[in-house]
Amino acid sequence: MFQKLVAIEPVSLIPSAEEALHTYAKEVVMYNDIPSDDSEIVARIGDADAVLLSYTSRINKTVLEQAPNIKYIGMCCSLYSPESANVDIRFANERGITVTGIRDYGDEGVVEYVVSELIRCLHGFRQEPWDGMPREITGLKVGIVGLGKSGGMIADALKFFGADIAYFARSEKEEAKAKGYRFLPLGELLAQSEVVCCCLNRNTVLLHEAEFKQLGNKKILFNTGLSPAWDEEPFAHWLQGDNLCFCDTLGALGDAAFLYYRHVRCMQVSTGRTRQAFDRLSEKVLANLSEYNG
Repeated sequence: MFQKLVAIEPVSLIPSAEEALHTYAKEVVMYNDIPSDDSEIVARIGDADAVLLSYTSRINKTVLEQAPNIKYIGMCCSLYSPESANVDIRFANERGITVTGIRDYGDEGVVEYVVSELIRCLHGFRQEPWDGMPREITGLKVGIVGLGKSGGMIADALKFFGADIAYFARSEKEEAKAKGYRFLPLGELLAQSEVVCCCLNRNTVLLHEAEFKQLGNKKILFNTGLSPAWDEEPFAHWLQGDNLCFCDTLGALGDAAFLYYRHVRCMQVSTGRTRQAFDRLSEKVLANLSEYNG
């Protein structure tokens, strides 16, 4: 059992899960706002030996050097790799600190967002139809950039509606091949696809000037990641064409100036934050704590 567990910011646990935290620590402190800087994070951690955080704050080397009692950090958000994490995992591990994260808790809502917005766009629900007349997803050429869990779920959902799926990933996936999904080099995928969905880890940028030239005009681009999948300057230039970009959050879009571009559709709402997602998140956070405590 920990002596003191601190959630340095809102971590989206359901009430029963927050109550369950008391079975893992003698003292539990929950903060309901986001710390403004590193010094405030250090102050909130204090002498705690366990820390929880979500995706809106960072625990970097500077913070860890000033928090010598930490034994455990629980990321109440997605953890795919040390490079994309908002915790300096490598430095934490050097200090003997265990860092855990979770995966696959909000993907269902993201899939529904992509399907919903794409259908509205193609059919022209409360807008002009994308092709000038209503169109189905049937036969639509869709390229998935990053065929992880969420990318795979988006591919499966659009395939159900009859889309022609191609994908780019680090390597060809046998499971995807069995479903009839075509593995293509990134440039070829961008050129061939009518709709491109970027489903990448945080801080992964694959669309540069050359890629936007390959993508070309009269295309729809979705970004479902937590950060932009592109360089800003070529993205801004691409938006001047007859194109359309969908992002659910400002974090996925990048610069707030893009909100005022007429070819950008950004809801500024995390579509993965649903009632069911909070249930799944809470279960996985508690499971990580249980495993650490043996």
